[in-house]
Amino acid sequence: MAIAYLLGKGSSKGLRTKLNIPILLVLSILPDIDIVYDFLTGSDIHRGPPHSIVVAALAFIPIFVIYRKKAIPYFLALISHPLIGDFFIGGKLQLFWPFSNNIYGFQNISIFSTLNIALELTLFVIATLILYKSGDWKAFFTSNKTNLVLIIPIATVLLPSTIGYPFSKSLLITEPPLALAHLFYLMLFSIAIIKTLTAIYKKRFHPPLSKGSILG
Repeated sequence: MAIAYLLGKGSSKGLRTKLNIPILLVLSILPDIDIVYDFLTGSDIHRGPPHSIVVAALAFIPIFVIYRKKAIPYFLALISHPLIGDFFIGGKLQLFWPFSNNIYGFQNISIFSTLNIALELTLFVIATLILYKSGDWKAFFTSNKTNLVLIIPIATVLLPSTIGYPFSKSLLITEPPLALAHLFYLMLFSIAIIKTLTAIYKKRFHPPLSKGSILG
């Protein structure tokens, strides 16, 4: 998510386009929806078809047709997940599925290696500082229906990995520094979802009284 945010932020400035930060972050983590599929079905397709850049490109064709250059930051966020994050850490990616089932990427750097933890925490700190300085953090404290898409990273990666899945133990036990970063995003995303759901509930079940009603 940190890499996607930095790429999205930089490209949007160059293209002079506005960003929807929640959607950008969701796209960055979307390939990992296969974690949930593996959990529910007992299969093992993680880093398979959902991580294919071919699938990503095909899915974005209509988005590029409609939004043109505005779609670029979001596409970069999506493909940064397999091409940068997973390619260098862990590897074993079916990057060109369905044209090829071959796997790609460096496989000698573990998620729990000192190098990866240092990189993740550094990127997290940089992204968080820019998120704060740019004022993008405010998007998570306002009511917007698009904020509801943040349920996806919560359900697919943040909450499962913090609890333990797909690892043998919770990150809180094995890697507390990484767990703190996960908890930060969990808190931020949960606030955005709760604020949005609260606003929707109030609007539907407790609409504001009109002046006529008050005077009447």
